[in-house]
Amino acid sequence: MTRSSYDAVVVGGGHNGLTAAAYLAKAGRSVLVLERADHLGGATGSARVFRGVDARLSRYAYLVSLMPRTIRDELGLGLELRRRRIASYTPLPADPARGLLVDTGDEQATTRSFATVGADADRDAWRAFGARTHALAQALFPTVTEPLPDAARVRAAIGEDWWADLHAPIGELIERTFADDLVRGVVATDALIGTFADTHDPSLVQNRCFLYHVIGGGTGDWDVPVGGMGAVVESLTDAARARGAELVTRALVTGIFPGAAGADVVWSDADGVEHTVSGRHVLVNAAPHVLDELLGRPAGERPEGSQLKVNMVLRRLPRLRDAGVDPASAFAGTFHVNEGYGQLAAAHADAAAGRVPTLPPAEIYCHTLTDPSILGEELRASGGHTLTLFGLHMPARLFRDDPEGSRATALAATLRSLDSVLAEPVEDCLAVDADGQPCLEVRSPVDLETDVALPGGHIFHGDLQWPWLDEPAGAPAERWGVATVHDRVLLCGAGARRGGGVSGIPGRSAAMAVLEVGR
Repeated sequence: MTRSSYDAVVVGGGHNGLTAAAYLAKAGRSVLVLERADHLGGATGSARVFRGVDARLSRYAYLVSLMPRTIRDELGLGLELRRRRIASYTPLPADPARGLLVDTGDEQATTRSFATVGADADRDAWRAFGARTHALAQALFPTVTEPLPDAARVRAAIGEDWWADLHAPIGELIERTFADDLVRGVVATDALIGTFADTHDPSLVQNRCFLYHVIGGGTGDWDVPVGGMGAVVESLTDAARARGAELVTRALVTGIFPGAAGADVVWSDADGVEHTVSGRHVLVNAAPHVLDELLGRPAGERPEGSQLKVNMVLRRLPRLRDAGVDPASAFAGTFHVNEGYGQLAAAHADAAAGRVPTLPPAEIYCHTLTDPSILGEELRASGGHTLTLFGLHMPARLFRDDPEGSRATALAATLRSLDSVLAEPVEDCLAVDADGQPCLEVRSPVDLETDVALPGGHIFHGDLQWPWLDEPAGAPAERWGVATVHDRVLLCGAGARRGGGVSGIPGRSAAMAVLEVGR
């Protein structure tokens, strides 16, 4: 039985809401978390998707880069992140019998691979660019657990060259630095994944996406959470609950009504009974678009996500056309599919014209090559694996009018794209579930809107923002990047100033702002 009032009410039990709850409960505050689904974790979680198949898939999220060690240490999270030795493998689209394998543990092998695809002239530029992005990460990532720095401080920390490059379309930097189309494409994907933009978009939304993808952990490495994304949720749930936070699922919040000393939250339980609870602060782990609706404000333009998510369980890894690379190496890192620089531009043009791209670019992650623990013993012993495919330039607009038909069209095109670089159809390698159906699940942005309440299926809750302020701010919520139009209502999800990705940063930032204000 919940109480009538709390120091903090958290709307949304995704990983950021749980992070905020854990910090506030640790500080002795009374905390209530309200989650509409029948489970915690939101888009960050794991599930046995296919009946009778013992594989716990991360259905919507896949890797961790942005979660600071500070959060794991401060909350005592029993969470292991495992580094992937292979950074990426990219088949040459015109000749998939050759591919670029970037092996962080063997510099000479990587150099030979550059030569194999005819990009040996870009090898030195690749090394230099890696050193530049590492320096950028070292300068910027430590600030994410502090109040937001102002632009002048960031500019001084990262240097004039990076400041200028970040404020001009990223395509200019890529084209100035690299000559080879394939290498350009590998770099460009960091600017485009989950973001519908061209590399020369004047809005620079692609630049902000690039920045978040290369600064994580101070290294830019994207790591595998041991136990899957469900392990992230479980560790945060345990941390919040152990410190006294109350966590309620199947709690549908229908309105937030701010006042001078806090806000009332109206919600319905699993039986449809309506409740009202007061919070001195209300922390919202939902998109700003959803918050506007809960506040009864005119909602702004709906965000537009841009991705196709395909989850698979395989009997075995597919064979490659490139006989010189072991599939276990190729799939151990990020496997780029038809992501040449020109191909990315062509796919964007197709989608902008309202067409599913002819040859959709995509990238694949094989969790189980780094962490087989998400598989049951029998599946693991038989050589089974999971694959997550993340398709680029698949904006929500393509799926609105005919969600089912458009999803099928996009999936067929994406599988054709993947098969074009394999020596056999990936469908021949799929495991089957207890009903004899292939273990393949596909979700569009429209599906994500329905499944996990992401407006427009936008995985970042909206376009990413710079992780700094133009000018210094005074109020705690502004300094921590979690402010809304109401002093006692804060954002604590991916739509906060330093949102996006699986990080816990917005949740921690909202908790820090609340603790600065006091009771």
